[in-house]
Amino acid sequence: MVHRTVIDTEQLPPAERFGMWLDLVARTSAPLRIRSAHQHDFRARAEFVELGPIRLVRYRYPSLAAVRTAKLVRRTEVDFHLLALTTNGTGIAGQAGRESRLDAGEFTFYDGSRPHEVSHFGDGGTAHATSIVALIPYGSIPLTPDRLAPLLAGRMSASDGIGALIAQYLTRITSYPEQYQQADAERLGAVALDLISTMLGRYLVAEDEMPREVRRRALLAQVRADIQRRLGDTGLTPGAIAEAHHISVRSLHRLFEAEQSTVASYIRELRLERCRRDLADPALAHRPVQAVAARWGFRDKAHFSRAFRAAHRLTPQAYRTVHLQQARIVNSPTSEVNSGPTY
Repeated sequence: MVHRTVIDTEQLPPAERFGMWLDLVARTSAPLRIRSAHQHDFRARAEFVELGPIRLVRYRYPSLAAVRTAKLVRRTEVDFHLLALTTNGTGIAGQAGRESRLDAGEFTFYDGSRPHEVSHFGDGGTAHATSIVALIPYGSIPLTPDRLAPLLAGRMSASDGIGALIAQYLTRITSYPEQYQQADAERLGAVALDLISTMLGRYLVAEDEMPREVRRRALLAQVRADIQRRLGDTGLTPGAIAEAHHISVRSLHRLFEAEQSTVASYIRELRLERCRRDLADPALAHRPVQAVAARWGFRDKAHFSRAFRAAHRLTPQAYRTVHLQQARIVNSPTSEVNSGPTY
């Protein structure tokens, strides 16, 4: 499944919890100066889900106030934006001279490289506050930091339109990460980025004036999702894909040129990735190599073998043998696994 890390301060003695949280925020997000009435016993939890270029964090913490000062900005280099969804409680966000009050079901947006302030209070003053944050590296969305500046510390709805779709998507993935394969993490992240780019673009300009690059990325996300759904279809050709999306084959190829790839190579790499995953799976050891290849759209045995060997320097059978042997060693009852405490 996708890589997930859970940090829970309740694993530590009460006196150590707040310091551990400060260190966690400094290492995984934009370092902040944090104050809380619960510093003496700070019961908080963070769940990290890695989706290729982006990181999702599901937070639960006591009421707090935080500030990223100009001094912290000078001392710590941060090159990503943060899209934060309030899921419980109320908050106040401030950056670049703008301040907004946030209720549950609303997004706000920060630039981690600039000073900002944020307060988040649980309902009734006693309940934990909760949020989901997407850390978005610069350059991963087709809008420059300067272009995004008007959105900083603003409010964006997570209850209707594209915002509701993004909120549901982020909530579903962070709630049930075990339902998604690591092999799909990169594409899940790409879909999230395309949805977020579309929402940000719509807040910046009217839909008919949306930047061309945002529209291109949205179309690319749709095409990629369609390819992934039809990966085992031997009739999956550029012509069929273009027809399904009402564009010309030439436009389809141009869409992938900007990704420094071709449609055919993208399909081939995805199919090889799925074959590699199945060949290394002990539960599928009984399935013939050719059946694995056919499942993912390789009709010709010789072609599949050549393509696999070119990508992995091993024949499919040799790759399977090596990885199944490793799996047997790892799962052997005589093997020893040393692990430290998990916080």
